[in-house]
Amino acid sequence: MKKTTKKILKRVLISIISLIVILFMSFYFYTLSYSRATKTDIEKVYQDNKSIITDDDLTIIAPPRDIDKNIGLIFYPGGKVEDIAYLPLLNQISQSGITCILVKMPFNLAVFNLKAADDIYEKFPNIKSWYLSGHSLGGAMASSYADENYNKLAGLILLASYPLNEAPIKTISIYGSNDYVLDQTKLDNVINKVKIDGANHANFGNYGVQKGDGNATISRDEQQQITVKLITDFILNK
Repeated sequence: MKKTTKKILKRVLISIISLIVILFMSFYFYTLSYSRATKTDIEKVYQDNKSIITDDDLTIIAPPRDIDKNIGLIFYPGGKVEDIAYLPLLNQISQSGITCILVKMPFNLAVFNLKAADDIYEKFPNIKSWYLSGHSLGGAMASSYADENYNKLAGLILLASYPLNEAPIKTISIYGSNDYVLDQTKLDNVINKVKIDGANHANFGNYGVQKGDGNATISRDEQQQITVKLITDFILNK
């Protein structure tokens, strides 16, 4: 009887361990598949702006000193998208005097470091006002963070995303009319939202085509230029 029980327990233990290994390997291979940044676009940004700094999991795009407004924008990338895919967008925003800080997420998923912003504030004592932004899943996680940390932020900027909660800070949701990844019905009750006609989901970043997305009828450059103006006007109260 004891031997039979031991055999059963051994089989159960082996099954559990096997399941854990399978789940771990499945997750590992899942995270290996992500959208890479368009290399030529990123190289151009680095060529044009020699002041970009990489510090651990942060990429810092500082504005020219003579126009620095001591305002910081923390950015959470979209799910399974290489963080530097958003460099072209943030580099343009920095030219309005805003320090942009791009966060590299574990496994390229913001859900694993939702509170990344907490580790940033003290590193930039010159910043007097902080904004948080994110694209897609990154926007959702930024919204979740803002709900509990609204006292640390001046505003929330969501790209192809929507607020998960009603944080008592000014918020804007920017999305494209041709975005078929975003469930646009989730924006029905969002007060401050801006639709960019002809824009899609992926072109807020520079990482190519995204599965399930609509075809943009405006160029990626145009979509990002419109987005930059919307963001800078929102931050600078224009």
